[in-house]
Amino acid sequence: MRLLLLLVALLAGCAAVQPSAPPAPPQENVAIAGLMDTARADAAAGRLASAAASLERALRIEPRNPRLWQELARVRLAQGEYAQAEGLAARSNSWAGSDGALRAENWRLIAQSREARGDADGARAALDTAERYGR
Repeated sequence: MRLLLLLVALLAGCAAVQPSAPPAPPQENVAIAGLMDTARADAAAGRLASAAASLERALRIEPRNPRLWQELARVRLAQGEYAQAEGLAARSNSWAGSDGALRAENWRLIAQSREARGDADGARAALDTAERYGR
């Protein structure tokens, strides 16, 4: 009898507690979006050091965000830091998962970095890899 009463009490409690609305889906981090916007505006205006600083700040918040790594790779490429740009694009690929478009763009950045350093064969190989992801 006690078991029956306990079961009825539990079921009554479950029926009484109903959420008023489904939980909201997770949203993009507002701080990251703001830092990314600032970095892009700074890069477009030629303030590359400021753009890099904003992206580095964003990466301290979300170190596994492949888009942030890619944006920083673009800035380093524009600054002439070719080896660093290649490394950052590779790091972006390490977090890109199954995002083929992101991976393809990273490989194009790697190709540009290699070309700028005089590594024509390496650049060609990177472009071939980008092509495979771009399909």
